[in-house]
Amino acid sequence: MLAQLDSLKTEALAALDTLSDEAALESFRIDYLGKKGKLTALSAGMRDVSPDLKKEVGARLNEVREAITGGLTSRQEALQSAKDAASVAGIDLSLPGRPGAGVGSLHPLTQIRDLAVRTLRRVGFTLADGPEIETEWHCFDALNTPADHPARNESDTFYLPDGRLLRTHTSSVQIRTMETAKSLPIRIIAPGAAYRRDEIDATHLSVFNQIEALYVDKDVSLADLKGTLEFFFREVFGPKTVVRFRPHFFPFTEPSFEIDVKLEAKGKEARWIEIAGCGMVDPAVFAEVSKKRGDTLFDPDQVTGFAFGMGLDRLAMILHGISDIRHLIENDARFLQQF
Repeated sequence: MLAQLDSLKTEALAALDTLSDEAALESFRIDYLGKKGKLTALSAGMRDVSPDLKKEVGARLNEVREAITGGLTSRQEALQSAKDAASVAGIDLSLPGRPGAGVGSLHPLTQIRDLAVRTLRRVGFTLADGPEIETEWHCFDALNTPADHPARNESDTFYLPDGRLLRTHTSSVQIRTMETAKSLPIRIIAPGAAYRRDEIDATHLSVFNQIEALYVDKDVSLADLKGTLEFFFREVFGPKTVVRFRPHFFPFTEPSFEIDVKLEAKGKEARWIEIAGCGMVDPAVFAEVSKKRGDTLFDPDQVTGFAFGMGLDRLAMILHGISDIRHLIENDARFLQQF
């Protein structure tokens, strides 16, 4: 078994050098580190190792796992660095700066989006994107939203003359991902803009930012959802953050929950703040996607999944103590310089 582990390590590290995009990295992770991956299969052989060799084989197994995991992380960072370098390739960095302009910083919304994406990528989620002008099927019908639901009224949603609409949430990206998926599992996050006919005030805008997530596979459980979200919010707000799940209703998940976090402001009592919605994907959603695809990859009797979503604007406001959401769009330099 020692020889097999050494061979697998050599094979995996060599394969890493050939990977050139995020999809290939995810495929590699599943092939080697997934539930049915090569390293997992070898790990199962520990029960057949003789007692006198278990310590040595166990140490080698850990060594190989760390080498593959570390190599995967390094390759991800290298690809991201290459992508970052390409994005500034046409910029002349030798141009002189303007005296007195000061040092710029990222917008608080960009900061919280990047933090959310980095955190969820650490637990296996990859980025997905979709159009902001959507069809009713992708935005409502496929998500088990009935025709008489208030969100479908013209008073709540921006409709275009041709019947399309500005997406009211980034859940439509989840549907598009399932619609075109080739295999399971699916583990994606979709940050982006959403649009609703809300009156603009201290807590509402007609254009806001969301991040939503979807994980679909066989045997995905409520425990997976709870563990993922507790990890996420403790990374964002601190390791002692208390998270509470309250039963709720959403058309596209069953069971569904509202998520509260207990936060403490200096000099004030700790209080619960509603922060996100989540749940297990309703089988009706899988059935509608399967009907559109014409196959059984998302057979509701065979797969399960969870989804969650939250407003990035709200996260930024809570994290930085911002009292009025309009500050995030006014581009007042006095406000932005604080970040």
